[in-house]
Amino acid sequence: MIRVVIVDDHPVVRDGLRGMFTGDGRFTVLGEAGDGREALALTEAVTPDVVLMDLRMPVMDGVTTIRELKARGCTARVLVLTTYDTDSDVLPAIKAGATGYLLKDTPREELFRAVLAAHRGESVLSPAVAGRLMGQLRSPAKEPLSQRELEVLGLIARGCTNRETAKRLFISEATVKTHLLHAYAKLGVRDRASAVATAIGQGLLRGD
Repeated sequence: MIRVVIVDDHPVVRDGLRGMFTGDGRFTVLGEAGDGREALALTEAVTPDVVLMDLRMPVMDGVTTIRELKARGCTARVLVLTTYDTDSDVLPAIKAGATGYLLKDTPREELFRAVLAAHRGESVLSPAVAGRLMGQLRSPAKEPLSQRELEVLGLIARGCTNRETAKRLFISEATVKTHLLHAYAKLGVRDRASAVATAIGQGLLRGD
C-alpha cells in the first residue's frame, strides 16, 4: 500500500483527492497540508512514499517546499499536481527535484498510474507539460550524448525501469545506471525526471 500526503491550499481539492485515494485499496492517505510549511512538518512526521504537491500556495510555495524536502533528505517522491503549466512553473519544479508534473484535469486512473509510477521512481509528465518543455531548454548539452545514452534515456522517458531498459538493450542494470550518470553529468541534472525534461527541451528526445 502506497502512503500518500496531499498538499494543496484549497480544502475542496484536498477533500476530493482524499476521497479518490482512500477509495482505492492500493493507497492510504496519511495526512493533508494547506501550505509548504505544514507540508514539511507533516512529511517529517509521517514519512510518506509519495507527496502530491500543489505549486502556488501561501506561506511557502511548492517549488521552495520541494527544494527544502530534498535538502532535508526526504526520500518521498514528489508528484506536482497543479493547474499551471507555464514556463515559470514547470521547469523550476522539475529542477527542484519533482519526480513528475501533472495537471489537475488529469483523469482519475491516469493520476493513480502516475502515483504508482512515481513510487517506483519513474518520471511522469503530462502530455501538455512535455510539450511545454519542448520550447524551454534551447542551450546545447555541454557534451553530446552518446547513442547508447540517448537510447537509455528514451526508454526511461517511456516509463521503463532500469531492469526493463537493461533487458531491452541486452546490457546489465549496472551499465544502465552508468549511462544514466554520464547523461546526468552531460545535461547538468541530478535525477531521471530532470534528465528526461532537459533532453526533451533540447530536442534530443521526442516530447510524445
